[in-house]
Amino acid sequence: MFDTLKPMEYLDFELPIKEIIDQLTKCKLIGDENEIDVTDTCEQLEQKLISTKEEIYGNLSPWQRVQLSRHPSRPYTLDYINAICGDTFLELHGDRNVRDDKAMIGGLGKIKDQSFMFIGTQKGYNTATRKYRNFGMANPEGYRKALRLMKSAEKFGLPIVSFVDTPGAYPGLEAEERGQGEAIARNIFEMLSVKVPVIVVIIGEGASGGALGIGVGDRIFMMENTWYSVISPESCSSILWRSWEYKEQAADALKLTANDMKKAKLIDRIIKEPLGGAHYDREEAFASVQAEILKTFKVLDKLSPEELIDQRRQKFDEMGVFNG
Repeated sequence: MFDTLKPMEYLDFELPIKEIIDQLTKCKLIGDENEIDVTDTCEQLEQKLISTKEEIYGNLSPWQRVQLSRHPSRPYTLDYINAICGDTFLELHGDRNVRDDKAMIGGLGKIKDQSFMFIGTQKGYNTATRKYRNFGMANPEGYRKALRLMKSAEKFGLPIVSFVDTPGAYPGLEAEERGQGEAIARNIFEMLSVKVPVIVVIIGEGASGGALGIGVGDRIFMMENTWYSVISPESCSSILWRSWEYKEQAADALKLTANDMKKAKLIDRIIKEPLGGAHYDREEAFASVQAEILKTFKVLDKLSPEELIDQRRQKFDEMGVFNG
């Protein structure tokens, strides 16, 4: 089963942009059909489109960024890996215990001449692939597969790149029976002691333990329109107000955006996205992520395994410490 791209879709707050694009398309069509010079009108619409985009995307609320992180046209983990690795990516399967979890992918790939071990949560693009990928929610065997691949990377001295995009770990009864909590906790424990560089990139949703299970690294980056939190705004709203209707207030209160995470020193850097989100210019988004990975690896590669582990542990030990 292969994932396929969907045509562009627009969120509610993006509808003014869609209207201008429709007007621009219609204007060009009228000009072509009637052989009329509509250059001035089209240029005015193009300028209006740019200014409208800048106004909307320059003033996004936390909830709107959550919506953008879930945009159906947004690139997912395999899109990034295939774009930056080309045909060098070799996917590896299975946890050697239960089965191969399709929500967690991993394998070997090269960026230029440097080999990496890639892991990440993978979502689907339509109803069939979303079901196939379990909506990006990994089971315990997914986290154990990720750990197996990280241990292989450690054995062969390969740096690890982890792409995070998940609404959370799968909360089903069968997942709990197979030790979901233990699998995530084990990954967090082991990732703190991995002897090779670990680079984490949050490319979409970063929800709770599902994200943390592959989210411990030497450097943690967030794409501009992503979120990272202990709970989703909808679930937070359900707990506090017994209704999903207060999800926007919950998103504000949770401080889950990339800027919030940077201020709290829970991430290292924000990777800027094209205007409108990564889906508007995929190639630019892929190039930005690739450049950040290579630049970061050059820095981390100079450190000894002991230095990597010491700095990584200190980084996480300092999180949440209040120095009032």
